Amino acid sequence: MGRIIAIANQKGGVGKTTTAINLAASLGVGEHRTLVIDLDPQANCTSGLGLDSKLVVNSVYELLIGKSTAPQSICATDVPNLDILPATINLVGAELEVIGFSHREQLLARALAEVRKQYAFIIIDCPPSLGLLTVNALTAADSVLIPVQAEYFALEGLGQLLNTIKIVRKLLNPALDIEGILLTLFDARLRLSKQVAAEVRRYFGSRVFQTLVQRNVRVAEAPSFGKPVVLFDATCVGARNYLSLAGEIIERAARHGTPDAPAPAESLPPSADVGLPQSDSLKL
Repeated sequence: MGRIIAIANQKGGVGKTTTAINLAASLGVGEHRTLVIDLDPQANCTSGLGLDSKLVVNSVYELLIGKSTAPQSICATDVPNLDILPATINLVGAELEVIGFSHREQLLARALAEVRKQYAFIIIDCPPSLGLLTVNALTAADSVLIPVQAEYFALEGLGQLLNTIKIVRKLLNPALDIEGILLTLFDARLRLSKQVAAEVRRYFGSRVFQTLVQRNVRVAEAPSFGKPVVLFDATCVGARNYLSLAGEIIERAARHGTPDAPAPAESLPPSADVGLPQSDSLKL
């Protein structure tokens, strides 16, 4: 079965959607059949892979409220071996509409059950919040990839996400693991970027990916053409970064084995360990 990786960070501007698009595309061009799920009502992942959300009939919204199935909602993309479960603006109201559903935290996990075996990897682009949509992603996922920008306040709010992961583990998904911490928006010319990278590695050690996603104008330009950077400019630094990240993900997946028998989840540091106040915790 496919390994499900949720890309989450409630802090905006960290490269979450950019990572979802380009990691999924890099896995696809590497001949690993991949599905990317756009769980963000902004639908940037959808448009970034060349789909017009206004023309989408069955989206992740219809899937969550029970009006469509996963096979009916999945669309092909121009990237080899990459499909997408697209989003539309309707997803804004999904959390309110499903509030009365039984087992509402497991809607996505249940919907993916019938297609999971068709993919090697399933990448979920979470919204920039810790609401019900993100909880659905964490409940469905085998692991969480956390993008952290190599800038000042890089760890701001991360305690909330770590506490949410702890709660999801305890109540909904005991096998949920940390896939890794990804440093994004890295600028090798800046001392600050290097200091932040060193600080993140000090806190999280081996959890941090070796790959650094550098600031790159080609990565920023690619979504306006509806393409991942690996199709837009395969030779640029950004494309090489995401291909390298895909290699690390593939290697880690091989070490983990199948999702049916996941590696034991490592303990998470308390919020105080990342320099954040205990009041930064989140109650669900």
